[in-house]
Amino acid sequence: MRQIDRQAGLIDGAPAGYAEPGRSAGASSGSHRLSDGLKQRHVVMLSIGGSIGAGLFVGSGHAIAEAGPAAVLAYVFGSLLVVTVMRMLGEMACAMPDSGSFSTYADKAIGSWAGFTIGWMYWWFWVLVVPLEATAAAHILNGWVPDVPVWQISVLVTAALTVANLASVKNYGELEFWFAIIKVAGILLFIGCGIAAIAGLMPSVHLTPWHTLTGHGGFMPRGMAPIVGALLTTMFTFLGTEVVTIAAAESENPAREIGRAITSVVWRISLFYIGSVLVIICTVPWNDADLTGLGAYQAVLRSFHIPYARLITDGLILVAVGSCLNSALYTASRMMYSLGRREQAPRFVTRTTASGVPARAVMASSLVAFVACGANYLAPKYVFDALLSTTGAIALLVYLVIAVSQLRLRQQLVSAGPLKVRMWLHPFLGVLVVALICGAFVVMVLSEDHRGEVIATLGCCVALAAVGYLRQRRA
Repeated sequence: MRQIDRQAGLIDGAPAGYAEPGRSAGASSGSHRLSDGLKQRHVVMLSIGGSIGAGLFVGSGHAIAEAGPAAVLAYVFGSLLVVTVMRMLGEMACAMPDSGSFSTYADKAIGSWAGFTIGWMYWWFWVLVVPLEATAAAHILNGWVPDVPVWQISVLVTAALTVANLASVKNYGELEFWFAIIKVAGILLFIGCGIAAIAGLMPSVHLTPWHTLTGHGGFMPRGMAPIVGALLTTMFTFLGTEVVTIAAAESENPAREIGRAITSVVWRISLFYIGSVLVIICTVPWNDADLTGLGAYQAVLRSFHIPYARLITDGLILVAVGSCLNSALYTASRMMYSLGRREQAPRFVTRTTASGVPARAVMASSLVAFVACGANYLAPKYVFDALLSTTGAIALLVYLVIAVSQLRLRQQLVSAGPLKVRMWLHPFLGVLVVALICGAFVVMVLSEDHRGEVIATLGCCVALAAVGYLRQRRA
């Protein structure tokens, strides 16, 4: 198995000073070694925490308003696509656990330029998630402490979670575990209340689910095109499930933890998203202004006559965005650490503390996030919107890279030893995934609503690929 890692700069072929991640309980100050302090429950919940943010509680309302009740089809399709892609990623990750995850595998399967490109694109995505989530948290907190400006709260929230990321990974994992537990409990209660209301078990609530689904222009009131457009929103919200393969590199047995978590994590998240969306579209008409004005969860709780619906929703969103922001800083720093280890980022970011935390990578990622926060508040709105558009289609790009890498690496993985996780119906399902993703890109380019985001993302990708290719030629 170690032979297949040489070209990618893993283990046998690693740069001097590198130690295989997830193999020691700590690391001497100034070393290049990550800790192995994450337990399986941490790994699973960290992945869930990374992919359930404000997008579910608020963003789902925008997707429904765009596509009508048929938006649930975008979530179903997105779930099936993510389950398949995560299976492909799990096959590679169990054989080659690494904090760089798919970036490392792209390096090995396609070329160092590809690993460089997707690694930096992914890092850039999570760095821009920080100001988005921090702003969402700041607006909620500003309602509780109106005397403190939103931008100051945003900076304080980002600073607090930066400090949390500089602590030992075990403490960080524990914090994220409880963040995620609260989110999951809230989502399950929401779905449970929705099922009870739809079944007529809540006397004060009188719903007509079938009329809500079809009585406002039909199930597909705007046709098929908006459903494909909603897929972009769906893919954006699902991005984060792959964090399990990044976090597992800091556990005692990476291959085992990935094998246990890879499928369960995806199915759980799919249940949360699809279950929530089904409750929403059966309860609130798709053209109700409250879906986008109040947010999907609050609109549903309000229709159930739940007291303090806004306070409950705000509290849940606050925990969700805090968790997502926490995971964003963690993921960005680990990707930067992996890039540095492969000499595709400055080498100083690979230095770790005595507890095995890549503090310099954390600080560098946080610094860029603070600059993005400044752009969000101090610069004209179009500046931050332009930056954000460069990551609009990153989810589909990441999934495409994972699929291509698995197809190219499969023979080497099989020849190295028995696979702990196997991709289904190889290579046919993998080829189908690649075709569907490419088709989604084409449809989005043809759509006026999403053309700008896709072109900006692909433009940024091409620029990075050119830099990566030049670096590869010089190496």
